[in-house]
Amino acid sequence: MAEDKSTPAGNSSRPAGTGRKYRLVAGHKLLFDEEDFLWHPGDWREDIAEALARECSLEKLNDEHWKVIRFLRDFYFQNGRAPLNRQLAKGTEMSMLTIEALFPGGI
Repeated sequence: MAEDKSTPAGNSSRPAGTGRKYRLVAGHKLLFDEEDFLWHPGDWREDIAEALARECSLEKLNDEHWKVIRFLRDFYFQNGRAPLNRQLAKGTEMSMLTIEALFPGGI
């Protein structure tokens, strides 16, 4: 994880002048943005995804969850943005109703 030099001394939870914040997830101190997305994409790992899923009341990620998660990550890194719903449904070969049922709190 790249070190964020904007954190003032004595305040390890919020970098200065940003909506970003540090959180401890799966034993790792990670920086999140104001919308609770990981700030550094390189910090993402499957054990961290599983810990974040548990925070959202998803106790176990199954193969369908991972199919959606991996598609979203691949699409983002190829296009610099999240897919439209129709692109997500087509790319995962799942209906939006199925995807929404997998992630009842939202993706």
